[in-house]
Amino acid sequence: MYLFVRFNFLALLFSGISSSLAAAEPEPPNVVILFCDDAGYGDFGFAGHPTIATPHLDRMVGEGTRLTQFYSASPACTASRYGLLTGRHPNRSGFSWVLGPNSKIGVHPREVTLAETLKAQGYATACYGKWHLGIGRKGLAGINEDHSFLPLQNGFDEYFGIPYSNDMRPCVLIENNKVASRKVDQSTLTREYTERTIAFIEKNRQQPFFVYLPYAMPHVPLFPGKAHRGRSLRGLYGDVIEEIDWSVGAILAALREKKLAEKTLVVFTSDNGPWLIKKLRGGSSGLFRDGKGSTWEGGMREPGVFWWPGTIPAGKTRQEIASTWDLLPTITLLAGGKVPNDRTLDGKDIRDVLLGRNKPPITKPIFFGGPGASTIQAVRVGPWKLHIKTNSQLRLHHGWPNVSRKNPLLFHLEHDPSETINLAKRESETVAKLLKVIDQYNAGREKEGTFWDK
Repeated sequence: MYLFVRFNFLALLFSGISSSLAAAEPEPPNVVILFCDDAGYGDFGFAGHPTIATPHLDRMVGEGTRLTQFYSASPACTASRYGLLTGRHPNRSGFSWVLGPNSKIGVHPREVTLAETLKAQGYATACYGKWHLGIGRKGLAGINEDHSFLPLQNGFDEYFGIPYSNDMRPCVLIENNKVASRKVDQSTLTREYTERTIAFIEKNRQQPFFVYLPYAMPHVPLFPGKAHRGRSLRGLYGDVIEEIDWSVGAILAALREKKLAEKTLVVFTSDNGPWLIKKLRGGSSGLFRDGKGSTWEGGMREPGVFWWPGTIPAGKTRQEIASTWDLLPTITLLAGGKVPNDRTLDGKDIRDVLLGRNKPPITKPIFFGGPGASTIQAVRVGPWKLHIKTNSQLRLHHGWPNVSRKNPLLFHLEHDPSETINLAKRESETVAKLLKVIDQYNAGREKEGTFWDK
């Protein structure tokens, strides 16, 4: 009897240890990143939009964990994509805003992308959608001679999509390293990217895979598919958001059907805030100030939804500060890979947050930069955000026309997420501390330079 009880006790003990270890160190997941273009924080049903229906994303939120203080790396297209794939602030790259069809720079060969860290772990990798990180030193006109900045040169096995924003001309489709079509029906893009993603998942279901799907929408011009056009109460903008919701639902359904749901981490977010100057063709930042192109919260605060059934807690909301910079270190470590240690990373490991562990989160500043800026215009540390310069496509100063180091703006974002009450005069010590954080960043950035300087 004693031996039986002792055996059961030991079995339970070791069972508990092994299960806690399993919870601490989940098996490396497949990874799917779904990345909108110009979608705002308030553009979804789960965020409270009254006339845009997003049932699949709402379900994803219910089955996953939502981060309410999640940031993109920049308020602009190219720079935000750079930050997501490299874990580094965009101005470390030598450009800080948007590239066009004839741009002669792109992702430097010395950068290490998330696709490359996962490929080193045996992952099959694909990108379907808007790239916008350069083509080659000869631009689109010389793509046959030089395509050094395209996805296949940066860790992806497959690529299909438009190489820059859908309003740039010429609008072309590229497959791998070649122009596939110069006549693009943009109303088919969301569907085709979705179908290719599902086909890639099916083809690689027996090995780990990574799919990066940067949608072309809801960037203007708006092109919903035929099945979704005219269906949303929000009009054309709502149509394209609801088609993206359909896409998310189709991809998650495919993962469930193939019994891959519990083996796959899916992330949903957006590159920057809504294009407010487009009025009804643009989206909503919710309660946050301003939108795309802005260093106010509406420019970079984005939805952050993480889904991994059985591993990431379901139906949870977390308030820790996180960003797309964090995806490279976090996902690389989840995959058992190595995070680059020969360069400065602005991202941090947020595994404890995603896995529901009650550990103090790692903290790093969130830096905000504007167009052409080689220095930082604003910084967030903890609840505090300090502006020493504001930037907005709306050309509005919001009542503060002369923002500078000597006349900064300070907001407590946990109390005042809409950035309406300037506390700089009252909190002079906090201002001094945050100015020092900005100065340390700028000094380190100037000393480090960019790969293009070397």
